[in-house]
Amino acid sequence: MATSSPRTSTTGEAGQRRRDAAGTRRLLLDAARRRFAADGYTGTTVRDIADEAGVNVALISRYFTSKEGLFEACLVGAVDELSHAVEPDVTLDRLPETIATQLAGTGRGGKPNQFLLLLRSSGDEQADQIRRNTVHSFAERLARAAGWHPDHPDADRLMLRAQIALATGFGIVLLRASTGLEPLSSAGRDELVGPMRDVIDGLLRERDAR
Repeated sequence: MATSSPRTSTTGEAGQRRRDAAGTRRLLLDAARRRFAADGYTGTTVRDIADEAGVNVALISRYFTSKEGLFEACLVGAVDELSHAVEPDVTLDRLPETIATQLAGTGRGGKPNQFLLLLRSSGDEQADQIRRNTVHSFAERLARAAGWHPDHPDADRLMLRAQIALATGFGIVLLRASTGLEPLSSAGRDELVGPMRDVIDGLLRERDAR
């Protein structure tokens, strides 16, 4: 009995430290994503992020090495979440609802927006390559939903239309997040589905892509 207590205590303390470390990382990531999305990479300092997270600024170096490392971690998280939202095999019929659901969280006062992170350049080549790859992957998913593949006889035109559809989505994100333009800024998912269906149908339906 006398020897079991210290072991249990040590194990418990180690588990608590791991939980504290994971919690601190989450706080920093959440704060960083809000800051980077709202103010951009250059407009955000590590102290801004640490203050918003309520932790010591030195913990950014401990857990993420640098501001660039934290930005890259935010991008990786955004890529994972958006990849789950827009599956590689999403169909053309489901695209408007899928996109509208994502856009519904991008208004003022909405949840930290993943799309905005993909528009923010960091000046760090590795992080920016992740951004470029992600945007390209999303455009390719839109194009594939419309029947695109590399050997398609009209591949370039289909990809261009998919990229224009993606650019429309990014434009909506920027206007909702930064201008307060109404009724766009406060429109919900159900209100966005119809217009997004018009955009997708107009650009990507086979009859329009010929």
